[in-house]
Amino acid sequence: MVEPVAVGAVVAVALVTLTLGARGVRVSRTPADFLVAARQVPPVTNASAISGEYLSAASFLGIAGLALQTGLGALWYAVGYAAGYLVLLATVAAPLRRFGAYTIPDFAEGRLDSALLRKAATVMVLVISLFYVLPQLNGAGITLQEVFGSPYWLGVVTAGSVVTLAIASGGMKSITVVQAFQFWLKLVALGVPALLLLTLVRHPPLAQVAGPAPAVFPRRTLVRFPSAEVLHVAHPVLVTARGLVDGVRRHGPLRLAGTVRVGAGAALTFPAHAPAPAVGSAPALSGRAWSLPLVRIDGRLDHPLAATYGVIVATFLGALGLPHILVRFYTNPDGQAARRTTTYVVLLLSAFYLLPGLFALLGRLSAPGLYLSGRSDDVVLALPHLVAAGALARALGALVAAGAFAAFLSTTSGLVIAMAGALSHDVVRGGTTAFRVAALLVGTLATVGGLAVGDFSINILVGWAFAVAASSFCPLLILGIWWPRLTWVGALAGIAVGGAASSGAVLATMAGAGSRGWPAVLLGTPAIWTVPLAFLTMVLVSRATPQALPADVTGKLLALHLPEHLRPGRRAEAREGRTERVPAS
Repeated sequence: MVEPVAVGAVVAVALVTLTLGARGVRVSRTPADFLVAARQVPPVTNASAISGEYLSAASFLGIAGLALQTGLGALWYAVGYAAGYLVLLATVAAPLRRFGAYTIPDFAEGRLDSALLRKAATVMVLVISLFYVLPQLNGAGITLQEVFGSPYWLGVVTAGSVVTLAIASGGMKSITVVQAFQFWLKLVALGVPALLLLTLVRHPPLAQVAGPAPAVFPRRTLVRFPSAEVLHVAHPVLVTARGLVDGVRRHGPLRLAGTVRVGAGAALTFPAHAPAPAVGSAPALSGRAWSLPLVRIDGRLDHPLAATYGVIVATFLGALGLPHILVRFYTNPDGQAARRTTTYVVLLLSAFYLLPGLFALLGRLSAPGLYLSGRSDDVVLALPHLVAAGALARALGALVAAGAFAAFLSTTSGLVIAMAGALSHDVVRGGTTAFRVAALLVGTLATVGGLAVGDFSINILVGWAFAVAASSFCPLLILGIWWPRLTWVGALAGIAVGGAASSGAVLATMAGAGSRGWPAVLLGTPAIWTVPLAFLTMVLVSRATPQALPADVTGKLLALHLPEHLRPGRRAEAREGRTERVPAS
């Protein structure tokens, strides 16, 4: 049933985003305004904006849904997403800001003097951003399905259109305020319902979380099946059916028993205290299995330690290579402000990531219908209506719907800026008009791509984006900042090998390859081998090509590591004036 309060909350978030984006038309006039907000964003505001665009669909919906479906091992994603910023703080935040480039391709060319490397880095910006934007639009489709009862494609198109118009209007300068607002909205939208549902609303005893998944529906529950499913009904139950069941189109009461085949798009309403059937494709885990702190691939313990390390490597190192995050450090006034911003981000993210585990716990206790339908990503949106009732359920449902939509808009905004900046600044070398055209182009392409990933888990999609980022830009940044012997040939080879290997593994997994055993682990969590491969390639090829070292390595390293007030000249002079120039509008 469509909830008017939730619909109003989602519409309000969209209107605020468009309004602030329209305001950006007046305040964004130069390329610096569009790309890096004129480098005048203070640390607290910047930390809120970074957290806003970093807390994506995976953070708001995906982690809780994956933990509900596959167990507490999925919380390694939350640990990695937050801890990745500690690595970023310790290794690249301040040096990258001191270098003063607008984009990662800017850094690549400015540090290693190679136009070819710049082009390769631009391609990887687009690949990583595309992999990351798809789950955001996927989440928007899921949210509007839950809130509006609309088809999946409508949510994808709505989110894509709102973000594209807002970015094309105001760029980074206006979207910074939007993303800072959206972070605090998301924190409240997840924190208030989690605490109220945990402490004030009646639910099964918490001790039951270590037992089997809930055997009965706590109240009358509607279960929708977006795809065909096989149910095993041990205890016959009378339900209200709508859609295709056992090959016959039903509309009304139906007795289920034995093996039941439910068609795509069907819906079953189970009465209160009815036994929950077992699901053929995704059986509920036992309490011991659900509590195991190791990552499962498609719900199976295929070499779980290797899979867990694959997730850890991808999430710890992937943050370093996310283009929409790194560009934020160029918006700080100086390197000290960049370090302070990162410290605040770690605190904000750590507070937020305490919450998805609570939703997974409550979902396991109270939401057997999500196991049946295979839509565990809906747990945050559905739980208020499953656990609470009346006005409280409607209010909490509206709050989480608004927060979910804000999550998709804020992260998608950062990604569209990164892609539009790569095209307009690094390919076309144009001004504000080129940025607006690029934003419209990439926003449209991302929306089309979002329509094709409706069947994939949000968190899995985001994990793949982190794996590609960790396998390409992470080695470039770490070695480019801290190793003077890196050459452009080595960097190019490492990006090509790491990026191709990780992207190939992701595409193979999406195509259905490697469903079990080691192939499932190595393709599903590729960072465990693609990141070491990329580092090794860069080091070996750089050692073999010393003639490709840049002319002024010492000056470039000083630009990275020496505080601005101690530098014996302007930053542009230290780097031969490469990255301080911006194209005229």
